[in-house]
Amino acid sequence: MGATRSVELPPTPNGEQRITEMTNLEWALQFVKLKIQEMIFNGRKTDQCGVILFGSEETDNIIHEKNGGYQHVSEYIPITHPSSTTLAKLDALQPSEHSGDPIDALIVGIETQDIYLNKRRTWTRKIVIVTDGQSPMEIEDWEATVKKMNANAISLTVIGVDFDDDEFPFHEEDKSTIKVENEAFYHKLTSALDNGLVGTCVFALQEIARPDMKQTKSALMGTVLRLGDVDVRPEEAIEILVKASKCTTLARPKSWKKFGRREKTNDQMQVDEEEDMTVFAQLKMRSEYYIDHSTKEGEEQDKMNTGSDDEEDNDKNLEMVQKEQLIRGFKYGSTYAPCPEGQFRRLNTRKGIDICGFFHAKNFRRELAMGEVQYIWADPGAPQQQVALSSIVQAMYEKGVLAIARLVSKDGMDPKMGVLEPRVDTNIDFLLWVQMPFADDVRKYTFACLEKLVSKNGESVTKHPYLPTEDQLEAMGKFIDTMDIMDSGEKDDEGEPIPWYDTRQSYNPAIHRTKQALFHSAVVNDITSNPLPPPHPELLKYINPPKWALKASKDAIAECKAVFKVKEVPKKAAKVRKDGHVRAMDEDEDMLLLDKKPAASRKGKELAASQVPVSPKLARPAKESAASDSETEEESDQEPLLLEKRPFNALPTPERSMSPDVDPGRAPGRIIGSTYPLRDFKSNLAQGDVVTKAVEDMGVIIKEVVLRPFASRRHKEMIECMIAMRDTSLKEDEIDAWNAFLRDLKESCLKGAGNPEFWQEVQKLGRSISLISEPEAKKLGGHSEFSESASEEVS
Repeated sequence: MGATRSVELPPTPNGEQRITEMTNLEWALQFVKLKIQEMIFNGRKTDQCGVILFGSEETDNIIHEKNGGYQHVSEYIPITHPSSTTLAKLDALQPSEHSGDPIDALIVGIETQDIYLNKRRTWTRKIVIVTDGQSPMEIEDWEATVKKMNANAISLTVIGVDFDDDEFPFHEEDKSTIKVENEAFYHKLTSALDNGLVGTCVFALQEIARPDMKQTKSALMGTVLRLGDVDVRPEEAIEILVKASKCTTLARPKSWKKFGRREKTNDQMQVDEEEDMTVFAQLKMRSEYYIDHSTKEGEEQDKMNTGSDDEEDNDKNLEMVQKEQLIRGFKYGSTYAPCPEGQFRRLNTRKGIDICGFFHAKNFRRELAMGEVQYIWADPGAPQQQVALSSIVQAMYEKGVLAIARLVSKDGMDPKMGVLEPRVDTNIDFLLWVQMPFADDVRKYTFACLEKLVSKNGESVTKHPYLPTEDQLEAMGKFIDTMDIMDSGEKDDEGEPIPWYDTRQSYNPAIHRTKQALFHSAVVNDITSNPLPPPHPELLKYINPPKWALKASKDAIAECKAVFKVKEVPKKAAKVRKDGHVRAMDEDEDMLLLDKKPAASRKGKELAASQVPVSPKLARPAKESAASDSETEEESDQEPLLLEKRPFNALPTPERSMSPDVDPGRAPGRIIGSTYPLRDFKSNLAQGDVVTKAVEDMGVIIKEVVLRPFASRRHKEMIECMIAMRDTSLKEDEIDAWNAFLRDLKESCLKGAGNPEFWQEVQKLGRSISLISEPEAKKLGGHSEFSESASEEVS
């Protein structure tokens, strides 16, 4: 193992190839350390290991102590939980001039393992031999060793330095006679075992970097599945004792900690100069809270600090406060609501899963599923509960329905709404639960139709640069067809092609590349001379599209470029702005489907800024040092903190963000939106030729807003809209439209779940907002089917 070899390193940033020299022992130990590092990384209690050396100078093993023999075999690391100390001991190993028998080491390993696992018969036993195949072996009674290993269900893996491998493929030239014979014996030994394998070291090092899924056995958590109201109607309800466990869980890359050089005292500096050591300490976060008194009425907000005097003045304006003086505040609209207790009162909930109803599986919206999936099993120790749950699962499966369920993990915890899906397996029936959003968790955005354009006059446009032509649609269809990869993968056992992309083999590069970097840094002594190797090919399998797909779509892409007249647009040089705090625009933020970008004048911006009231600032934390660790290590009190003994009306009010020019409440095809209906109505009347459309849309908007929940907040605004609509209808001869609208509004407000309170407010206004009568219409040259008395009766 002391022979040196040339090992290729990753190329330099300039593309130059690099080669380093290392011994076979150093090269093979990379595999050993990576295997042990995997156990450290997973952190399972049942992952334990030990290291036995053969060919060591000393002899230290349990068989030698009892019976003698087994020379130059040493138990270097006893079986225990691996740690960084384990890796440090492996780094201290050096090649030896003594020869040891691998079979002796194998027997010692079997005996050591058997004694340690005497009372742990269910544990999985593995032995890995790492060798160069150059050591002489006594193979007379190897069959007895095989019987003992099969009896204890021990798996054996032999990793050989420069062993031949037809599948990799790899074949060593000028191999010694003893290595040929030993390699043949290892194949014979592993083939006689129930679970044995021989591999070459170069392939093992490559495969150990292969991304894999971490599969763990989730603990069963007891809960109750309820159907019906067990409190009000217990005779019509049922309760089933069930167990919940994780089906899937979110995987995240390991977070990093920050370290800094520890400041040394004079005594430590003298000691370190002799030992040439640098000590690092982990940096932890500390928060301090200040009140900034420099912000006053009329004072300039964006003040540039250009000298040390300004910085000293700013420090004088900061008043440090203790965390105990602060209370937690939650943002509510444009203000902050204080919460002295840290959180508001929770709902009085009860632990369990309550089935609220059922719906057809075809109506399930898969895109709304959120969070992790959980198994819902019947209690393994209660046959009656298993039969009860199985009956529900079978009924749901036969009817093709899913259940809406409310899950509460503990008494008093916030409830979660989700969906239960039945699963009928060969030996067991169970349910799958996945969380679904509440109604206010889903934001619905309306976008203009890409296939239809409406002019400012409300007319449909058939030809426009934003509307695709038939040639463009055909060219894009060909391009999509050539990029189809559903039937372009490898063939299955029946000779049928399978899809090229498989989600089960698509790994997260962030997780596995971080893991690979972490492992590599832990097993190599110098990251500079031995840099991180490239990612495993399986990790890059789906990063780029397949070459054959790019080749097949080449002509279709050229056709699309020609039909769509695609041209490269040069980047515009960014203009230097005086207000340096305005963020830079991203490349993909260009306005789409607009002829020109709406611009706001500088004067308008300054006017708007001057009208915003200046409010006291929040006490903001000043982070002196940060440790980007996992979520559990970060401070949990990241909500805004408010000063105590401050009246509620003096709480800080954040500035309102500028609204976009596009009204999100305006439905496609309408010229009046629900956000600012009166403003839209007046602006459209000023354009002319859209009076009929404006009156029609205003009536629809008023009705929609009035019949919405919590419409009382906009009653006054809707009455103003009605007054403007009635006045316009009377002057512009839209009398019939107004009268029809008012009768329909009255009917809608007074029926079922309408809004009778709003209609009462309309009635209080009397004749000024009622139907337009014939005498009123005649004054302006119009006509109405209602007399004066009829108009008063309807009102």
